[in-house]
Amino acid sequence: MQGLIGRKIGMTRIFDKDTGYIIPVTIVKTGMNTVQQVKTVENDGYSAVQLGFETCKESKAGKAVTGHSKKHNSEPARIVREFKLDSPEEAVECGKKVGPEIFNDVTTVDVSGTSKGRGYAGTVKKYGFHIGPLSHGNKNKRERGSLGANTYPARVFPFLKMAGQYGNERVTMKGIRIIGLDTDNGLVYLKGSIPGKNKGIVFIKKGVSR
Repeated sequence: MQGLIGRKIGMTRIFDKDTGYIIPVTIVKTGMNTVQQVKTVENDGYSAVQLGFETCKESKAGKAVTGHSKKHNSEPARIVREFKLDSPEEAVECGKKVGPEIFNDVTTVDVSGTSKGRGYAGTVKKYGFHIGPLSHGNKNKRERGSLGANTYPARVFPFLKMAGQYGNERVTMKGIRIIGLDTDNGLVYLKGSIPGKNKGIVFIKKGVSR
């Protein structure tokens, strides 16, 4: 299968055994994902697998989630995500536990998550605009400035960089290198930073180059 669901723990550093250089890494705890459903070409028109992360009690899951898990002989999960299979012939069974071992032969992955929300921000913080002169008499310190012409076209063009919501959106970083795997504890070590805050949910997929 193509990916796993995980929870971002935080960042640390490890030392390269060959060079001794420090490598900043992000630790993602994938644990054991549970196969909730297997979709086939015959029944659904495409081949994929539905994974669940962090199982929960039936009393805390809705009736729809509980009924779905019972139908496919699996356990209710807090987070559910669908991933493609490596090939339609890949053998996967409902209720099977899947861990970081699927990345044994993979070098790079794509990581998706929700970026940190920074609230309503101006253009200086959001886009790195320059501030105005701080000399005496200037009243424009951090304002955006002109938005365009006046009489013609007599409107503001869309998609201009303006103040507004910053962060709290889906972000995907591609080509992140896998530094190491801890299959016993369900941990994946990724080089550098990844989207989202600590303890946030992330989705790891095999990169195109692998």
